[in-house]
Amino acid sequence: MGLANENPFPFSAAKLSTSPRFCNPISRRIFSDVAGDITIYVDGQSFLLHKFPLVSRSGRIRKMVLDSRDPNVLKLELINVPGGASAFELAAKFCYGTNFEITTTNVAHLRCIAEYLEMTEDYQEENLILRTETYLNEIVMQSLEKSLEVLCSCEGLLPVAEEIGIIDRCIDAIAVNASKEQLVSGLAHLEFEGGSGKLRMNCQDWWVEDLSVLKIDLYQRVIAVMRRTGVRSDSIVTSLMHYAQTSLKSVERRQIWDSGLLIGENQRLIVETLVGLLAKEKLTQLPLSFLFGMLRMAIEVDASLDCRIELEKRIGLQLEMASLDDLLIPSLQTSDSVFDVDTIHRILVNFLQRVEEEGSEESSQCGYESDGQGAKSPSHSSVLKVGRLMDGYLAEIAPDPYLKLQKFMTIIELLPDYARVVDDGLYRAIDIYLKAHPSLTESECKKLCNLIDCQKLSQDASNHAAQNDRLPVQMVVRVLYFEQLRLKTSLSGNFGDSSFSQRIVNSSGVPSAAMSPRDNYASLRRENRELKLEISRMRVRLSELEKEQAVMKQGMRDGRSGEHGKAFFASISKGIGRITMLGPNARKQSKSARKSQGPTEGKSRRRQKRSVL
Repeated sequence: MGLANENPFPFSAAKLSTSPRFCNPISRRIFSDVAGDITIYVDGQSFLLHKFPLVSRSGRIRKMVLDSRDPNVLKLELINVPGGASAFELAAKFCYGTNFEITTTNVAHLRCIAEYLEMTEDYQEENLILRTETYLNEIVMQSLEKSLEVLCSCEGLLPVAEEIGIIDRCIDAIAVNASKEQLVSGLAHLEFEGGSGKLRMNCQDWWVEDLSVLKIDLYQRVIAVMRRTGVRSDSIVTSLMHYAQTSLKSVERRQIWDSGLLIGENQRLIVETLVGLLAKEKLTQLPLSFLFGMLRMAIEVDASLDCRIELEKRIGLQLEMASLDDLLIPSLQTSDSVFDVDTIHRILVNFLQRVEEEGSEESSQCGYESDGQGAKSPSHSSVLKVGRLMDGYLAEIAPDPYLKLQKFMTIIELLPDYARVVDDGLYRAIDIYLKAHPSLTESECKKLCNLIDCQKLSQDASNHAAQNDRLPVQMVVRVLYFEQLRLKTSLSGNFGDSSFSQRIVNSSGVPSAAMSPRDNYASLRRENRELKLEISRMRVRLSELEKEQAVMKQGMRDGRSGEHGKAFFASISKGIGRITMLGPNARKQSKSARKSQGPTEGKSRRRQKRSVL
């Protein structure tokens, strides 16, 4: 029976839900004027139809009628029909020549039911398989959007849709069209900036959000084919992030009588699949908020160890960009500490391994100042940032009464010495821990406080530590000792000159073999900071000398005698005394000059001085 419309696709606009007239609540009939001679049952629904239009186009129904012992068979039952009763109804309409439209919504159902009913060209020309194949090839596969719609409709048609290759063809079409769009977007999507006349590239991929409607198994296959066809990594990563945001909004939980509260398997599968896809991408700079969010979700759904390790490595590559809130991951173990310290420990280990690798690759460049710009090693600046970040993290977790001392100390010991220019943040964290854990023994307190370098405490921190009753006595003694040394050297006035000469020797010589290049660089940074402080002191002294010089000039202009003359000479002697303080060479020269003078010359000068006064 031929179709009224010769066009293979645009049948009449009858929708998938349109039903034929039926003669009773149970049976349906296509034609009401001719009595049906066969009833076909599909998924519990019965269709009162006619043998001739069915057997003329369907090989399966023809074989069932021929194989039946009763030539006047009145009933047939179809089992495991792809698409169910609605798809079979469309196929029956096609057999009767009823007009309807093939669309992206029903083409997959029609193609699968046509395969199931064996509606090939062997039984009649332009049968349903040919019609649907033509639509797929000429309409669907040429468009990314249509291919995606058909792929979504295939999720309920397995395994027939997989066997006849619709899924693979749609996936390939999506990947190829996405690659073409990215290739053309560099030339086609050019826009003028307002009034500037400059061209701007607009390469936003609209399909990134649309892929989120797929189930995780199909989405994984689409991403794999996209990678092979040359779709950019940044677009794939953006799609992964959007898929994670839409599919992991909340964790589903289900109650099982014997096992208690369990995490939904679907979320665990999504997390592990997305992280596995992410591991194959070469991009290292990913939003830390996304990575930490995935890590929290992986911990909550109890994802595999490989999944968590991959996320921790990704975070470790850019830990210096993290914030304190990112590190505060709650622990799910009821008997453990409030925060997940073990995860942060592993992330910190990954970060330090990255620094070590960068240091070995750039061993010849230790980050010394060059060309007067003061450029420093990126690795060392990252370590300093992480050092400040970890001090803040230690202060946040220190009040936890369930935090064990060993875990707390492990985080402190993991960072190298050059990660902290000053130990004020570390001292604050340890002080908070001692306050929150009064049951620590004296030996444990000593062990913890030995991690503080008293020489790297600021003046305020040293003053606080000297009056802190929670610190061991040995710690307070060390603080007071170094404070005394600091006060003594500042009062002597020789600290700047002696340390300056010593630093010049050290910086000009070969670095000590006992210090690593990075430790030596940290030492040089501290010495550079001290030099800057000494220069500021010298500037203050120089400003005082300039004031004295102004007084001297004013006195010379006035040429007054008496008390003003005495003040004038006193200011001169005071200025000369300050000049001698500027360097040890001046003092040494003056001392050697006095020794070289004879006693008679000294006496004559004293007589001249008395005569002047």
